Amino acid sequence: MNATTATLIPSRRLLWTGRIVGGLPALLLLVDGAFKVVKPEPVVEATVKLGYAESVIVPLGIVLLVSTLLYLIPRTAVVGAILLTGYLGGAVASNLRAGEPLFTHVLFPVYFGVLLWVGLAMRKARLRAEFFPE
Repeated sequence: MNATTATLIPSRRLLWTGRIVGGLPALLLLVDGAFKVVKPEPVVEATVKLGYAESVIVPLGIVLLVSTLLYLIPRTAVVGAILLTGYLGGAVASNLRAGEPLFTHVLFPVYFGVLLWVGLAMRKARLRAEFFPE
């Protein structure tokens, strides 16, 4: 193993911290996606309150589940993070348009997005090097 390869391998502690930091919001997004597919009444009410038709709930759930699963697979994690960033951006726009409170509703998806990307950067040294070049 040369010096370049050694710097691309995250420490065990950093790897596990990244898995936890990115894994917790991913787990909650999986639950959210599953609820969208199952469509219990509170999910339908919340979606309709945001101005969406009930018919879009299941497709949104499928998109969320697929994007989150891609994020959780190491080889496709960056693609999943990009897709989740787009999904969460739509959630920000929806909450903003609906007049929801800024810090608790509008920015909540931003918090999730930051945790997803920080967790990913902790796990992937090349990504970390892009964000924090030496």
